[in-house]
Amino acid sequence: MGLLLLAVAVALWVIPSREYIFLPDRAHPVAPLVIVAGHHQAKGNGGIYFVDVIVRKASLLERLFGGLHDGASLYPASQIIPKGLNEAKQRQLDLDEMRLSQQTAAAVAMHSLGTKVPRVDTGARVFSVESGKPAAGHLQPRDVIVAVDGVPVRSPADVTRVMHGKPIGTLVQFTVHRNGKTRTVGLHTVAAGHDSKRGIVGILLDQAGVSFDAHGVGGPSAGLAFALEILEQLGRNVDHGHKIAATGEIWPNGSVHPIGGIEQKTIGARAAGVDAFLVPAGENARDARKYAKGLRIIPVKSFQQALHALATLPADP
Repeated sequence: MGLLLLAVAVALWVIPSREYIFLPDRAHPVAPLVIVAGHHQAKGNGGIYFVDVIVRKASLLERLFGGLHDGASLYPASQIIPKGLNEAKQRQLDLDEMRLSQQTAAAVAMHSLGTKVPRVDTGARVFSVESGKPAAGHLQPRDVIVAVDGVPVRSPADVTRVMHGKPIGTLVQFTVHRNGKTRTVGLHTVAAGHDSKRGIVGILLDQAGVSFDAHGVGGPSAGLAFALEILEQLGRNVDHGHKIAATGEIWPNGSVHPIGGIEQKTIGARAAGVDAFLVPAGENARDARKYAKGLRIIPVKSFQQALHALATLPADP
């Protein structure tokens, strides 16, 4: 009977249900994940931390007996994997969102410096070229676009702004750096898709001079933390000697938007012993305070507000 009960318990633990479980993960330093060309990680006792959530299928035991893990939340599969997608496709979407958040974070960080940008390669780096599109055979991965139609660009967002509204079939001149040389490549735009009126040339871009390695973490919620770390590596004292966790999706205009898993992320920030936790203002901030247990929660609506809040943080949080 004892062996039978043990076998049943093991089966309940191992066999996954149709529900997903969210679990806290200790906050991680961002610095090892970001490389700004020609610059180095900041030294000192402080640092910027990002928070994530462990998401996996729940076992039947976890589903039947709540409270097995501190800070665990259960969700039906329909809330995690939208209709028409499977786990693999959802995973790829999460990774795409992470990559987009990295690009946006780099652009926001660079633009926040205005004309005081330290020496760093700026521009829009070609990440990939789509086969069959105008750029194929003319632009190459790692080309750095520094101007479009003569308009200087410092980020992928600048390329998007210059390209916006150009009719399909327009000849666009891209000035690029490649292997130490500058060249100009003329490409005619084509439709982005069936019946689309948006013109493209078939390239994906990221921020020149900034590289990321998120170690497989997906989703957009680390955008604020990435932007803060980029400024740190560019020589700006962002953390002021504090250990700062940050979460929030960052948009090209610098606004910070809500994220999911705030309970688990607050617990993860606490576990890392950070001095303060930057979170999107509103519902995220209200929920974070429920699980803070003494951790300082700082609500922010924008990147500039986050910088100001850190600059005025008391010396003894």
